[in-house]
Amino acid sequence: MTKNNERADWWKQAVVYQVYPRSFYDASGDGLGDIRGVTARMDYLRALGIDAIWLSPFYPSPLVDGGYDVADYRDVDPRLGTLADFDEMVAAAHDAGIKVVVDIVPNHTSTEHEWFRAALAAGPGSPERDRYVFRPGRGEHGELPPNGWRSTFGGPAWEPVGDGEWYLHLFAVEQADLNWKNPEVREDFKRTLRFWSDRGADGFRIDVAHALAKDLDSRPLDEWPDDPDQASLSQEGEGGDNPLWDRPEVHEIYREWRKVFNEYEPPRFAVAEAWVCPEHQWMYASTDELGQVFNFEFAKTDWFADDFRRAIEEGLDAAERSRSTTTWVLSNHDMARHATRFGLPQVRSREHHQLVNDWLLRDGRTYVEDRALGTRRARAALLMELGLPGSVYLYQGEELGLFEVADIPWEALEDPEARMTEHGDAIKGRDGCRVPLPWVADDPTDAFGFSAPAEHAAPHLPQPAWFGSHAVDAEEADKGSMLWFYRHALALRAELVVPTGDTSLAWAAENGGEVIAYERPTADGRTLEVVTNFGAEPARLPEGEVLLASAELNADGSLPADATVWVVR
Repeated sequence: MTKNNERADWWKQAVVYQVYPRSFYDASGDGLGDIRGVTARMDYLRALGIDAIWLSPFYPSPLVDGGYDVADYRDVDPRLGTLADFDEMVAAAHDAGIKVVVDIVPNHTSTEHEWFRAALAAGPGSPERDRYVFRPGRGEHGELPPNGWRSTFGGPAWEPVGDGEWYLHLFAVEQADLNWKNPEVREDFKRTLRFWSDRGADGFRIDVAHALAKDLDSRPLDEWPDDPDQASLSQEGEGGDNPLWDRPEVHEIYREWRKVFNEYEPPRFAVAEAWVCPEHQWMYASTDELGQVFNFEFAKTDWFADDFRRAIEEGLDAAERSRSTTTWVLSNHDMARHATRFGLPQVRSREHHQLVNDWLLRDGRTYVEDRALGTRRARAALLMELGLPGSVYLYQGEELGLFEVADIPWEALEDPEARMTEHGDAIKGRDGCRVPLPWVADDPTDAFGFSAPAEHAAPHLPQPAWFGSHAVDAEEADKGSMLWFYRHALALRAELVVPTGDTSLAWAAENGGEVIAYERPTADGRTLEVVTNFGAEPARLPEGEVLLASAELNADGSLPADATVWVVR
């Protein structure tokens, strides 16, 4: 167990590794990663040096949206295992000193959920329908939707059910939005939180945490604008004037959840996925609500010193206001891998950002990816991130230096964004970061060791040939690999920075311009200075002992471009 995990508030400075179960490791041979696959690779996770794993949804699901369309919140998808498999995995994790965080999806259920089936059968005005957001349609027979809102994945946000009523789905049509004004909905999710806590879950990640509370009654629905890009309807709009996102009432829900978390010793925590304006992030992370919120401003930042500096300052400010700690994340299952993003031309403009998204998500190439540059910057970003106060969230495969897989055939895509969009050219979506991990470089079964049995089904998403050079066994044999670098950096962080419990940060004298430099106290009474050079010119290093550098220093001891160094004195 890490020294950090000996504390009751371990999550405040934890390194959390996101496991996307269907793409982590397949123990059954059906082409899908599974719960027993996580257990089988627990030694790998322990050797990496993490504090916790966060499991993306593993519940029974039609898999319309990668498991985020949940049909049963208190069971395991039979394709991924059983509750007994989950219990065994939790026991193995805890034996390895690793905490377990599970994903909760409270905004919507699958349309295969028993509640939704009951709602369709019961009809308009029934208690069963009141668990969801149903509204009568417009027109003589309700043949028109209540208004023109669009789904986040493309297409209308309302779906007719054939009796004059329509249900709201902010995401895929198979993901029906719940009505969080209904007391039964609130109580059932408390039961879900207790169910997984009782089975050993140490915390929760809350999907679309800012969308649960909705205002669909203060004015006629057809008076709201149809364009989802307008500020009043955007996910990052100001709270209180938006009927769908970041409403003040959502915090009443999380204050109720905090009472559930505090029933346990140590108390459970949660981290919110809340794509809201930075000024509102802290509320989700307050000590009487969830505890943490993802700092997406950090994740969205391109390779510019002032943008990263601003994201760090905003994250630290939010943490101070919430009386908690902030989070640092560079990649997850919803965004292109940062090794690819940092390897693209960095131009500060909204138009450029859209072109980059086109390259990453659409069928075609706008820019040429520089993988050597992306790798160099990814190493530098990791060291900059690991020294910061708060929790670090890693996404599976980043420790192998994986890039976005941009050439998945159209017919193999799984993401609903690829099939639902109506915005010009079809979007290929988020599958490029969800491709099954490579474990064995020379695998005669052509699955890079993803599946355990010799006879197995093809992986659910195709792996590119270049995955072989990033396979776990290949990187374990190369002490210059990204995997070795992650293990070394995480070990240093666990020994030097986190054991103090100190979450302070001071900007160093070298900070400014194209350099980010900050100082933290170490466990042995020294000072750690972290310096990242974003500029083309070498940067001067402070006095002290160089502990770790993301790239070889210059002959004169200066820090080259796109590199980070840890110095102690």
